[in-house]
Amino acid sequence: MRVEDVTLPEPDADDQWCELLIHTATPEVGKQWTDTGEIHEQRDLKGRAEGETRTVPGHPALTRILRQHIEDEQLQPGDLLFQGESGGILAGSVIRRAWRSARKAVLPPHVFESPTGRRVYDNRNTRLTKWLNDGIPPAQVAEWAGNSVAVLLATYARCVDGQLPDLKRRLEAAGDLPEAEEPDVG
Repeated sequence: MRVEDVTLPEPDADDQWCELLIHTATPEVGKQWTDTGEIHEQRDLKGRAEGETRTVPGHPALTRILRQHIEDEQLQPGDLLFQGESGGILAGSVIRRAWRSARKAVLPPHVFESPTGRRVYDNRNTRLTKWLNDGIPPAQVAEWAGNSVAVLLATYARCVDGQLPDLKRRLEAAGDLPEAEEPDVG
């Protein structure tokens, strides 16, 4: 992702949500599996037409982090947002080491040793589940995730929990059925 793919609001704006524009995926697949001999392979987004993009919202906390990172690193619009040593793609091994260190720093030992959040990709699953549990409509979550609603629900519907009390209140607020009229027996 390049700096120009991040839309940051003005620092004094009331709405501090940023937007991330996703163009392609660049998975680390290994030199032996690419036509170019590179470690990463650039691909169009899965399930999207060639060249199609998707926009994902970024929480205000992420906005603050990205704004500070761009300023600290003096990044320009065409620069990669997170760069390796030579300005190229950040190595997967670096990302994995940083993720492991971050998990170790903030998680209790029993959670750190568990599968919870072991891979960076696990954050995707956690985020999608959280959005669904927060009541974000599945169609919106699917759009942000780059999935179909069917795939999203087949994968995550069993993870949705804790919404029943709110759903009951919403149904009650919508009103009750009208009272049945007494039959005229006259």
